[in-house]
Amino acid sequence: MTLFEAIVLGIVQGLTEFLPVSSSGHLEIAAVLLGTTSLPEESLLFTVVVHFATALSTIVVFRKDILEILKGLLAFRWNDETQFVFRIILSMIPAVVIGLFFEEELEQFFGGKIIFVGSMLLITALLLFLADRAKNTGKPVSTTHAIIVGLAQAIAMLPGISRSGATISTSVLLGIDKEKAARFSFLMVLPLIIGKIGKDIVDGALNYESEGFGVMAVAFVAAFIAGLFACSWMIQLVKKSKLTIFSVYCLIVGLIAIVGGWIVS
Repeated sequence: MTLFEAIVLGIVQGLTEFLPVSSSGHLEIAAVLLGTTSLPEESLLFTVVVHFATALSTIVVFRKDILEILKGLLAFRWNDETQFVFRIILSMIPAVVIGLFFEEELEQFFGGKIIFVGSMLLITALLLFLADRAKNTGKPVSTTHAIIVGLAQAIAMLPGISRSGATISTSVLLGIDKEKAARFSFLMVLPLIIGKIGKDIVDGALNYESEGFGVMAVAFVAAFIAGLFACSWMIQLVKKSKLTIFSVYCLIVGLIAIVGGWIVS
């Protein structure tokens, strides 16, 4: 992987991790356009580096919220913070089950299957379109909501289904307050990213000699900066019901991917 490819893929990961356009789907498309054989799913070290960068950008943006949650947990009481963490844990269960027991089956959907990615982007477009027209009833995230949003997150493990788009749209359609929906969506993925990184390290799956340090450092910085921008911007867009623009974007990119896939095949 060249430095240019690392910068492009790092920026794509950083932006699309938070913007509701599917990071995995765009990495698939970007890798095909770049003609690189170092796809993220084939370069585990690259995947870990850029995901750690986006996780760090999430922590920076939500640092005050995370500190409040930690203070609440240290109080050792069943308060708002402990209830929030409990719901985060519940929301993780579906994705954890798929990650642990169906990883090989999931990987079959990756690897340049552009027509499939395009089809899933059309579903993301529909979800965003519906969410932007849902009424904001101002509900908090309940235990039932957490489970349903967790199922949406599990489905979003497919390339082309936006994780943030699926979880935020599902939350808004359930009537959850839009700002709380964005906050829950971004914080609920942190334990999954950190847990996946830890699992890869413990399993010894990382090949530290597979990529140069400079390439990985550039990818990390690109993903981190792009993630900071995208995360902050996305929160404002959700609050202002400005998701339709991404719905149209996913529709266009999805159709182009499908047509392009048919032409190539």
